[in-house]
Amino acid sequence: MKFGISKEPINIQEVIDHVVQRNAGAITTFIGTVRELTKGKKTLFLIYEAYESMAIKKLEQIGTEIRERWQGAEVAIVHRVGKLDITDVAVVIAVSTPHRADAYEANRYAIERIKEIVPIWKKEHWEDGQEWIGDQLEKVSYLEGKPEAKHLDE
Repeated sequence: MKFGISKEPINIQEVIDHVVQRNAGAITTFIGTVRELTKGKKTLFLIYEAYESMAIKKLEQIGTEIRERWQGAEVAIVHRVGKLDITDVAVVIAVSTPHRADAYEANRYAIERIKEIVPIWKKEHWEDGQEWIGDQLEKVSYLEGKPEAKHLDE
């Protein structure tokens, strides 16, 4: 899948294969993994959830934004949901462009936009408790484990 949400481990090579093109001089990948320490707390595992149909639309929107901003760019993004252990891959972004600087910039743009607009949220499980973190920028917490309906359609 070129833009998707997956309940299974992400096949990194498949994501890359979606952006291979004859005119690309560069392919960059971003592989986001689950880290053990967050703000000084030891994380045991995460649970990611998403408003899947909207998340896919937003991932596609990010791909469109990148293609409009960086000429010749191709993009593929897959985010995982469900229980993820430490070091598991949570997101893979692949971007190809004719020149390497554009590939780096577009890839960075993609992960920042994911955190801004894609309805994916997580619950962190620590040694001493757990908490729904909320939006990926950690600016809005979701006490009930998911955003209110009004947040999903924004």
